[in-house]
Formats: sequence, C-alpha cells, structure tokens
Amino acid sequence: MVERTQALRDAELWFLRHGLPYFVRSERAIVHRGLSRARLLPVLAVALLVGAAVGVPTGIWVSGDVAGGLASGLFAAGAVLAVYAGTTLRLRIIARWAVGRTFASLGMMFPLVTRALPLLLLFVTFLFINTEVWMVASSLDPGVLAMAVMFFALTAVVFLLVRLPEEMDRVDDDTDRGRLVERTRGTPVEHCAAEVFEGIHEGELRGVLEVAGLQKWNLVLVLLVSQFVQVLLLSVAVLVFFLVFGSVVMQPEVVGSWLGMKGPTDVSGPLVKVSVFLAGFSGLYFTVYAVTDETYRQQFFTSVTRELERAVAVRAVYGTLHR
Repeated sequence: MVERTQALRDAELWFLRHGLPYFVRSERAIVHRGLSRARLLPVLAVALLVGAAVGVPTGIWVSGDVAGGLASGLFAAGAVLAVYAGTTLRLRIIARWAVGRTFASLGMMFPLVTRALPLLLLFVTFLFINTEVWMVASSLDPGVLAMAVMFFALTAVVFLLVRLPEEMDRVDDDTDRGRLVERTRGTPVEHCAAEVFEGIHEGELRGVLEVAGLQKWNLVLVLLVSQFVQVLLLSVAVLVFFLVFGSVVMQPEVVGSWLGMKGPTDVSGPLVKVSVFLAGFSGLYFTVYAVTDETYRQQFFTSVTRELERAVAVRAVYGTLHR
C-alpha cells in the first residue's frame, strides 16, 4: 500500500513536471471548478471592467483615438484572463514545460524552420518593396496596427485549435502491451507497469488508454503552446530581418515618393510599422504551413507525439492504481 501511494505521488509530480496538470485528479478537479459558470462569469465581468477602465481613458486622453483605446482595453482584459488561466486553469504549468522544451530543442527546430523561411522571405520581401503595402501600413495608427497583429495571432490560434485535436487522435490508439511498458521506462511507474498492463483485460485496455475531456485538451494545449512559441520566434526573426534590410536598402527619397511626402522623410517610423505588419502576417502564414505541410508535420509532431504517447502510458498505470 505504501509503495502504491508513493508511486501515485511520484506519478503526479511527473505529470506536473511534464506540463500535464489535467492528468492529476486533484488538479483536474480545481480546473473543473474554475471552468464552471459560477467562476467564469465573474472573471469575464472583471476582465470587461478592467478593459473598459484602461481602454476608455487611453482612447480619450492619452492616444486620442478609438482604435488605440480599444487595443489597450483588449490587452488589459486579455491580461486578466491570462492570469486566471495561468493560475486557476493551470496554464502556467503547461506553458512552462512547452516553452522549456521548445528552447531545449532549438537544434531540431532549425532545420524545420529553414524549410519554410526561404519561401516565406521570398514571398514577403516582394510585399515589403510594394508601394501599396507601405502606404497601408504607414497609415495605420499604433492602435489599429496592434489590433491587426492581434487579429493575425487570434486567427493562428483558432486554426491550431481546429487542427491540433486531429493529431491527438492517434496517441492513445496503440494497445501493444510491450510497447506500453517500454514507454514507461524512466518514469515513476516503470516498476509496476508490466504488472498493471498484464492485469488489464484485453477488452478494457483501449478504454483505460483513451484520453478524453480535459485530459485530451491538456495534450492539445501542450502542442498549441509549443507551436505558438515556434511561430513567435520565427515572427521575431522576420521582424529583425526587415528592420535591418529596410534600414539598408530603403532610401528616404523613395519612401517619401511612395507616401506622398515632400522634403526630408524619416524612414524609421514607416519602416517599423511595415516590418511589424509583415511579421504578424508571416506568423499566420507559418502557422498554416506548419500544420498543412506533411514533411514538417511528420518531423515536428513525431518528436512531440512520442512524449505524449509516453504520458498516455503513464496515465494508464496511474489511473489503474487509483482504482
């Protein structure tokens, strides 16, 4: 009994260290309560109030435009929701592991990104030297530009949330007992995994392995954060590239003629706006590319899926011991 209790505690710590708080029963209960209507509605109300308290004064007295106030309000409301998600919904545990794993595997990420980056830069560079793009981007107020970038980011997240669950459909399909036991090597339940899996009836094994509900969404969120960090790093790289490239090749006379300005033209302001706009667009492009390109999906998701398959095997032992 003591060994069983210790194995359960060690497994729970292992889940938390690997960004899987929803696999722990006590943590999952907290998240369930946090997602209830009685908890969510007050949080949404506070987020709206904070957004209005920040956005209205900013729009009226500071930036002097509606878009700037709206962008500030959305950012403030999003910050409130992010704090709630990071604490009560345990998203900070998921994000910490996913971000750490992404930075730890930068060497693997480099060849994957270089598949998309050349074609992306070739395509976006033609937009960068396009008159209409400079006219549109430079005319945007900071608030409108911020909202455009938010729109790109939100579209990318929605696209990932639609497509990533499809990748999770296969992580709990393998019912081979030998492979399941092997996946638990180096985990807190390795010493009892063989006994547990041998004691499960063949007809029950698939049900024990099946991941659903919050636990499946935990796996999806791990993939989502990992992919989002990659997209963010690539967007920053594109932003730096165009800031450097533009400062070298874009002449004030040319930019002035494009924008209809007379006299000396300061390129820095329009350059930053164009670079930020194209970096946001590049992030959305890379998100779609990463999920739809078969080679990229195979290389990236194979690495992450192996770890998630191991988590599913550990979860099966953990759930069986909890009975």
